[in-house]
Amino acid sequence: MTRFRLGTRGSPLALTQAGLVRDALCAAHGWSPDQVETVVIRTTGDRVQDRALAEIGGKALWTRELDRALHDGDIDCAVHSMKDVETIRPDTLKIAAMLPRADVRDRLIGAETFADLRPNAVVGTSSPRRRAQMLRLRPDLEIVLIRGNVDTRLGRVASGEMDATLLAAAGLDRLGRDDCGQAIPTDVMLPAPAQGAVGVEILAGSAAHAIIAAIDHADTSLCVLTERALLARLGADCHSPVAALASLAGETLTLRAELIAEDGTCDVAGSIEGGADEDLGTRLAIDLLTRAPASVRRLFAA
Repeated sequence: MTRFRLGTRGSPLALTQAGLVRDALCAAHGWSPDQVETVVIRTTGDRVQDRALAEIGGKALWTRELDRALHDGDIDCAVHSMKDVETIRPDTLKIAAMLPRADVRDRLIGAETFADLRPNAVVGTSSPRRRAQMLRLRPDLEIVLIRGNVDTRLGRVASGEMDATLLAAAGLDRLGRDDCGQAIPTDVMLPAPAQGAVGVEILAGSAAHAIIAAIDHADTSLCVLTERALLARLGADCHSPVAALASLAGETLTLRAELIAEDGTCDVAGSIEGGADEDLGTRLAIDLLTRAPASVRRLFAA
């Protein structure tokens, strides 16, 4: 057969995740690894490292070039970290599968706990959610912008340029750094929607659908799509400090979420339970917006 082409960003983590998709496809279809080609696409988000995503185009900076490669027929599918995929996608594209979700938590690098950080410690992040959550826990912290791959961020803490940073546990684990940092319980810091999930996107209606659908982990897809439905109803974007986590126990789906003021001074949180066929994301979003203080509600377009 003609080699099946996986499009991916070129960071070590992105390449590792593309390798996981390749391995899943080989296992599902009885392919050998040389039947799958990894095509590296350099994105604007990879090229511009000195500014926050919100200032230069948002999450589309991670997907725009991959989208173009799909539309141009240069790749058969694109592999994404789902938390980096903008909520509203083109109708011409479809998320056809997600791999089993990894650890959803954040890890604190540079200290055992937030309480152990020195007064006025410098902590690096580019995430509005993490910034708001940290300021809620420690209003004295100085939050500075940090971008770049995992090694870059770890290096800036190791060099003493900053006291700490936060990284997703899933990414560290996939890179073999499972002993790096301290995992933060989700009742202390609820993760970003879709954190820990790897998705595979195709052209809608393409022959690749049957190939990719064979590796879909249904529970992960259900939970992540529920979290993304919440984002859609909120009108959230990369400026919006929002956290959410859906979990499935038997037939019961539970969604927790919180909206936080940028400076961490106030927030609104809630949870909802129901069946897999219910639109829990939309329902919880409406509830949170109804109860949110004005300083939080203004951050959302809904």
